[in-house]
Amino acid sequence: MTTFTVWKFDDPDGADRAVRILKGASADGLVKILDHAVVTWPKGKSKPTTHQSHEETWRGTGWGAFWGLLLGALFFVPLIGGAVGAAIGAISKATEDVGITKEQLAKIRTEVTEGTSALFVVTDEGDLDRLGERFHGMGSKLVDTNLTEAERQTLLETFGTH
Repeated sequence: MTTFTVWKFDDPDGADRAVRILKGASADGLVKILDHAVVTWPKGKSKPTTHQSHEETWRGTGWGAFWGLLLGALFFVPLIGGAVGAAIGAISKATEDVGITKEQLAKIRTEVTEGTSALFVVTDEGDLDRLGERFHGMGSKLVDTNLTEAERQTLLETFGTH
């Protein structure tokens, strides 16, 4: 089953440390990583920084579009007052067909704040419980979406990653 997962960490470096654990879990056959992105938001900065790591170079353009749309709308569109809800509503139209709901987007937007970081991952054939055990003690919180086969196909077709 393909899963979109967001792991929030209580410090700006937590997600970067988690990437190493994620790659170790992949090497151990615990999870197959389709792609991932990291959001880092140091204290004192008005906006977070992001970086993507395309697991397979030939898939990079499609995943770049996905991460750009998702992370750009969540963290880089100027959001003031009612504009927050409008932006979340707009991005949810683009992500609802791939199983990422408006409520989940709003939760990510409110939880990933200055002084935290997040690891966004799309995995296949994984054991998230065992992966979560490897993140134990890192000050992490899980937000995830299990994608149906139809949502997985839509995600892969929409972003040219299949």
